[in-house]
Amino acid sequence: MIIATMNKTSTTSSGALRLTQWGLILAKGEDAAKFLHGQLTQDFVQLGLGEARLAGFCSAKGRLLANLIGWKNNEQEILLALPAELLPAILKRLSMFVMRAKCKLSDASNEFNLWGLVDAADWLGAQAPAQRWGRSQLGADSVIRLPDAGGHSRWMLVQDALAPSPALPPLAQADWDWLEAQSGLAWVLNATSEQFVPQMLNLELLDGVNFQKGCYPGQEVVARSQYRGGIKRRTYLFELDGAASPGQEIFHSEDPGQPAGMVASAALRDERSLVLAEAKIAALTSGSLHLGSVDGPLLRPQAMPYAFSTEV
Repeated sequence: MIIATMNKTSTTSSGALRLTQWGLILAKGEDAAKFLHGQLTQDFVQLGLGEARLAGFCSAKGRLLANLIGWKNNEQEILLALPAELLPAILKRLSMFVMRAKCKLSDASNEFNLWGLVDAADWLGAQAPAQRWGRSQLGADSVIRLPDAGGHSRWMLVQDALAPSPALPPLAQADWDWLEAQSGLAWVLNATSEQFVPQMLNLELLDGVNFQKGCYPGQEVVARSQYRGGIKRRTYLFELDGAASPGQEIFHSEDPGQPAGMVASAALRDERSLVLAEAKIAALTSGSLHLGSVDGPLLRPQAMPYAFSTEV
């Protein structure tokens, strides 16, 4: 199957977008880092103030309930950013495991505003983190470097809820969503919760899994997939005509009777979509993939922003 190169001509402009579809969980207390370390796929014990961590929260079967970004607000406070639609369920589930740990979990979404920034290095100045998942302070605000996308640099700005908006041009939601797809990072949503082990979403390629840390829910399944040749499915970037939705199944032309994968995230612009879809690696070697059925819209493979093995 031929993988096309994305057109480098972009209509995305620089600017800022309020990320209203995101929420924040606050973990507070002297055991906050230790508690999260035992629940998530990343090392939070060694988390420094100058960095953030992409991490997954898995079921006992190793399936992602959510993926999120975590960072220290101070030595006893860690903030976790994730899609707001998942927040109530994730907060409830994490709270079940606190037990005797000196850690209090709460919904802090109303205390902060989250912004997505694109090509904002001049505005951020010396406080712009240069490396992916780097974190810095901009006055009282946190700035986190997100994965670049489509030739654009991106950050997440975390402000106090009463702080003024960043002095940047407004960015369209469709443009931000397009860049999210181009970044190669799909966020778990209600429609896709418990559908993927971390490697199916390429999470370890985006620094979202630490294979040297201690146990967490689903850790044995995740490790076995990594070291025993269990990765048979990956997430790929596709372009298609029309709209798509997370959770939609995709089908292979040579095996129409069963799904070959699932849409993880989708962005619509100018009557065409970019989708990050999880699929069998073998399905990319021949034939074609289609949305919904073998008679559905053709998924045209696009180049991913990072490399991984296509061996099955």
